[in-house]
Amino acid sequence: MVKSGNQGGSEHAVRVFRVQRAFTELEGQMHGPGELAEVTGLDDSTVHRILQSGIHDGIFVREGRGLYRLGSGAARLGLKALAHAPNTAEAHGVLEEIRRATDGGLVFLFGLAPFGGAKKQCLDMAVGDSDLSELGVSQRALLTVFQSLRTGACGRAILAHLPEVIQEGVLAEPTPVGAGPGAFRDKGTLLASLTAVREQGVAIDSEECATGWNGLAVPVRWDGLIMGSVAVLKPKEAMPEWPAGILRAMKGAAAVFTEAGGRGAWSSETASSF
Repeated sequence: MVKSGNQGGSEHAVRVFRVQRAFTELEGQMHGPGELAEVTGLDDSTVHRILQSGIHDGIFVREGRGLYRLGSGAARLGLKALAHAPNTAEAHGVLEEIRRATDGGLVFLFGLAPFGGAKKQCLDMAVGDSDLSELGVSQRALLTVFQSLRTGACGRAILAHLPEVIQEGVLAEPTPVGAGPGAFRDKGTLLASLTAVREQGVAIDSEECATGWNGLAVPVRWDGLIMGSVAVLKPKEAMPEWPAGILRAMKGAAAVFTEAGGRGAWSSETASSF
């Protein structure tokens, strides 16, 4: 009898998790029980009961006309999970390795900003003695201001792996003031570039962030979830194209910040591939 009860409880928990996950798989923020039932394979009444039971704890929020969205309770779970994300204590050392290997490139680690819409935020950098004035920005501003994902390889490496509903919001934004001459201003061209990023595993830009500077970025993931990007900038005259060795090394560096890559993904062997 006890065994049967445990199985029933376990099965109910699985159904609850399926409903929560359905919100991340569907386009848009609000959904009705019928739509969620179709995705989860559950019947409408079961989904409705799960939604109702989750309102009290803030996991779900009921909107008008029978629609629901994820609530702050779901966000708290996500933040708690991020507290156990992979250790990035060696992050700065990896950025410095990339800087040396690219003969003085400006190297940045960006994260997906948690508030204010889908933006990128610089978390760390290896720029030597540069004050970044040649990019038209100060180090302080870069570290404190959230920036659009529309421009730069660093932004598109993140944007390409976000859900379509979030991409649409970013694509609706105007091109940031001060963007370089190579920034994608046409929505169709920008969408095509995101497809290329997903296929190639890297984002490459030509003067998107600043006149005379080219960029290269790779996505940083945690358990398949996009978390940010590692990017390097070099003067266009010094790096009109990125050698294959740099592409491989950048991917290896990104792996350091992922749970799958584990510690020590960067190695002297990786650096010697330039």
